[in-house]
Amino acid sequence: MQLTEADIQVQLDRRRPGQAGAGSISTGRNEADAVQILSGTEKGFTLGTPIGLFVRNKDMRPNDYGDMSQVPRPSHADFTYQMKYGFRASSGGGRSSARETIGRVAAGAIAEKWLKEKYGIEIVSWVSSVGDVVCPESEINLETLSRDQVDQHMVRCPHIPTAEKMTECIKAARADEDSIGGVVSVVMRNVPVGLGEPCFDKLEAMMAHAMMSIPATKGFEIGSGFKGTEMRGSKHNDMFVIDKEGKMVTETNYSGGVQGGISNGMPIVLRLAFKPPATIGKAQPTADFTGQATSLAAKGRHDPCVVPRAIPIVETMAALVLADACLMQEARVASAVKLPEEVSQYFCDASMDGSVSFNGVVKGWPGMDKDLQKKQVEKRKAELEEELKNLSLILEGGGAAAQ
Repeated sequence: MQLTEADIQVQLDRRRPGQAGAGSISTGRNEADAVQILSGTEKGFTLGTPIGLFVRNKDMRPNDYGDMSQVPRPSHADFTYQMKYGFRASSGGGRSSARETIGRVAAGAIAEKWLKEKYGIEIVSWVSSVGDVVCPESEINLETLSRDQVDQHMVRCPHIPTAEKMTECIKAARADEDSIGGVVSVVMRNVPVGLGEPCFDKLEAMMAHAMMSIPATKGFEIGSGFKGTEMRGSKHNDMFVIDKEGKMVTETNYSGGVQGGISNGMPIVLRLAFKPPATIGKAQPTADFTGQATSLAAKGRHDPCVVPRAIPIVETMAALVLADACLMQEARVASAVKLPEEVSQYFCDASMDGSVSFNGVVKGWPGMDKDLQKKQVEKRKAELEEELKNLSLILEGGGAAAQ
């Protein structure tokens, strides 16, 4: 696959601190986050060997954390890391810092490129709420929403009137030396049918695992989510229809593109709740590690709201999950093709393209041309007709023959 730093940098630029125009609602830290490919490519192409990436930190201020070394920040990982390991990275947070997500975004950008080229998959995330400011769902077209539309405003809500209100909400929290949370939504289009494994590795379970590993996440929904609990089954059920291309689709998408833990070919729609950042400048009564009462007013440069910069993190984590799921399904399809013909013909839609099958005969085997597909269908049809003819002869032969 063709791969250069530029393919990765675009998502790192959307995540990096110090983005132009976002200073009033983001951290004051300024990092270029320029990525360098160390291994795994040559002359702009991947080699199939591990890809090593390197990004330098340049704008560090570890002394900003000096007063917090003995005082665990409320609702932060300081206390739990100290209790678990007996020590921690007090000057920045280490693995509990959102800074670690730069590796996820860099790797996920590569996965995104592969998914787009291989399957045409598109992943677009946006800020759907900040505090009590909510973007109307009617203003978002999931079929056409693009990253360009999302990025036209620094808060990354594609509905500009709502984005302006969100900006004022974040600025107000920052002026009070406080913080605010929000919700990030994401849609994944053109996802193949059949991704996800039964039981423990259902697609939404893998997505939830990935998304809830992002720092500051506190909630996960897919499809109708918690609102679906207010509906009756007759309303919530996604009815199947055949589209103009002959594919099985659903009229609605309350399932969010996943049924039984397996993708059904419809857009996958997720929502993530991000809590207000724990590190704030407002003084709060708390206790130090000795149990003594104290007051903590955090210093440093911290985001008053994380959701605008979380957008590329959510997108790339989704890409990593889909890439894994696609590879697992590709392995299954490749194995099915090697089965004896009398067995393989009963496999339904191993092509992962959602095509409707004729009595279990696949339309669209990987690498199979249309003429061969047609021959397989005609062969199976002839077999069924022969079976029906034999059954008719038995019935016509009388009770003893029928018995």
